[in-house]
Amino acid sequence: MKKIETIIKPFKLDDVREALSEIGITGMTVSEVKGFGRQKGHTELYRGAEYVVDFLPKVKIEIVISDGQLDQCLETITNAARTGKIGDGKVFVTEVERVIRIRTSEEGDDAV
Repeated sequence: MKKIETIIKPFKLDDVREALSEIGITGMTVSEVKGFGRQKGHTELYRGAEYVVDFLPKVKIEIVISDGQLDQCLETITNAARTGKIGDGKVFVTEVERVIRIRTSEEGDDAV
């Protein structure tokens, strides 16, 4: 099994969620996060003073899927989240050794 963590622009969340739902991915965890990469933040004006906003609002989506769903899931996420502009985000894929559903004690793909 694999864990996909993706960081995207907040306004793309609904597009990504709907696209994943269309391919049968319904379970996910979503967190509001802040960060920056090459985008490096921006400057804003507040009460006449200019200041730098280093950390930009982003959304982090975490999904655990079976190995066979990986390529389709990655393609779906990247297509739905892409705007073509700097700051579109990143996708990270890691190996998941074990998953246990607490309620039923099911393990592996059955627990996902």
